[in-house]
Amino acid sequence: MDQFLEKHTFFVGHSLSVADVAIWSSLAGTGKRWESLRKSKKYPNLARWFNSITEEYGSALNEVTTKYTGKKSADPPAAADQVKTVNGDLSAKGGSKSSGDIDLPDAEVGKVCLRFAPEPSGYLHIGHSKAALLNKYFAERYQGKVILRFDDTNPAKESNEFVDNVLKDVDTLDINYERVTYTSDYFPELLKTAEKLIREGKAYVDDTPREQMQKERMDGIESKNRNNTIEDNLKLWKEMIAGSERGLQCCVRGKLDMQDPNKSLRDPVYYRCNPMPHHRIGSKYKVYPTYDFACPYVDAIEGITHALRSSEYHDRNAQYYRIQEDLGVRKVLIYEFSRLNMVYTVLSKRKLLWFVQNGRVDGWDDPRFPTVQGIVRRGLKIEALIQFIVEQGASKNLNLMEWDKLWTINKKIIDPVCPRHTAVVTDRRVLLTLADGPEKPFVRIIPKHKKYAAAGDKATTFTKQIWLEHADAVSISAGEEVTLMDWGNAIVKEIQKDQDGNVTGLTGVLHLEGSVKATKLKLTWLPYIDELVSLTLVDFDYLITKKKLEEGEDFMDVINPCTKKETLAYGDSNMRNLQRGDILQLERKGYFRCDVPFTRASKPIVLFAIPDGRQQTK
Repeated sequence: MDQFLEKHTFFVGHSLSVADVAIWSSLAGTGKRWESLRKSKKYPNLARWFNSITEEYGSALNEVTTKYTGKKSADPPAAADQVKTVNGDLSAKGGSKSSGDIDLPDAEVGKVCLRFAPEPSGYLHIGHSKAALLNKYFAERYQGKVILRFDDTNPAKESNEFVDNVLKDVDTLDINYERVTYTSDYFPELLKTAEKLIREGKAYVDDTPREQMQKERMDGIESKNRNNTIEDNLKLWKEMIAGSERGLQCCVRGKLDMQDPNKSLRDPVYYRCNPMPHHRIGSKYKVYPTYDFACPYVDAIEGITHALRSSEYHDRNAQYYRIQEDLGVRKVLIYEFSRLNMVYTVLSKRKLLWFVQNGRVDGWDDPRFPTVQGIVRRGLKIEALIQFIVEQGASKNLNLMEWDKLWTINKKIIDPVCPRHTAVVTDRRVLLTLADGPEKPFVRIIPKHKKYAAAGDKATTFTKQIWLEHADAVSISAGEEVTLMDWGNAIVKEIQKDQDGNVTGLTGVLHLEGSVKATKLKLTWLPYIDELVSLTLVDFDYLITKKKLEEGEDFMDVINPCTKKETLAYGDSNMRNLQRGDILQLERKGYFRCDVPFTRASKPIVLFAIPDGRQQTK
């Protein structure tokens, strides 16, 4: 169990389960035996897990413990009921069902086939994550499978770079898929299908200019080409396939119902000309199907049983079913869920691409971006994201979520295990000289985390002169007793100031026998030695200044002019061993992720600040 918990927060899934309750109750029921083992540091990961569960759910679990330890053959459902009151978790395996489960209509265990179908026109963001993780959830719940399909029908926006990074993101999200497919795999069949619809009079070729076509659809006005002969349509269809000048003026539209109140059924576009080469198949085709036409066909052909779509596509569901009906293919059930929207965040790939192309961010993995790679680079654990998504379930209500909730979940995961280090801001730092401090520096080995032995140890040097932050130095009064963290108390005797009244130095004496509880100030400090490392502490703000963009509002009107703040600092010498991606806590400063580790003394270690959810991440 201890080895398993080294890389997991819970025993099953990503939140409290019956398994955790049973194991916690069993350990708690052994009394002094477990207490002795917990304090022995023999099983640090198990102890960390136990302490975390106790802190978060202890009061609710006491009742479970009493029942469980009082009668070993306690009825399992009784324990499960207790968990629901604590957690409300959605996770369930193998078709088993609890009150928190969400169902797919007409789903059969072992027969469910789903697809996650991103367009390779950008990196996956947190909104895509919801779709991907719900597919994962339902596949596990019904012992089914997920197909990862790239919806690559628009060569103007797509690239192999995006394909590669979507695969990376899906792997990061731990999505187990059966195989990878591409809509472009079905281009030959889709061409034949479109031509078949033209021959059957269920589609026609239209050369109406795009803006005029959109207005006619809104007004329910039929195109002048709607009743062209099949021969004329096929002639123009060949021009489209050839990518000729005449063909580039045309598109193929389904002949549905121009008077239908649902505007998605007013003769939607099925095929468009596009002379740009495709990222997979080059210049073989000059015509490409629209997503609305290709998706219902490919879903049916691939054996998809349930197509998960966000509720923003609700009005197009009727179109999806009508196309399947006209094509004569098997009907696929649509299951809707609400789109995930985050405050102060744009999720449109077009808008995100603007930030990249205009140098407002450093790339798609920028920590200010809501992409999977961006939020991971900022310090989010994927386990926290999974828990965040699963807690929302498949609600169809529109959600505008606060980032703070996600970062709060993240803090609960990283705080019990991440090592502690010390940093002092470089600007106007102040030396405290201890008159009775050690004449020769000496080193003590202390734990990096007082409650988690597996975090390891660090070497702390004690010297006669120590660095304090300017903000701390100016808050000290002459004669005041303060606590130097990981050392003991000291009394500040004198405060030196320059002619402008700025604190430039402090002198004092150690008072190690003093009570830590009696002091108002608990100060972080660093020894006055050459081995300190240079740090750049980076904090980030939202890319836009408005919580929610209204429909039609231009995001460029609310762009945040300052989204990145860098602070120079010095850190303890143990930070030379940090690796890229390591998460740590700087005492009294918060949580950070190492983005650039130590390479040489002249190049600072770069640490990205991780929000902790206690305040607006702005």
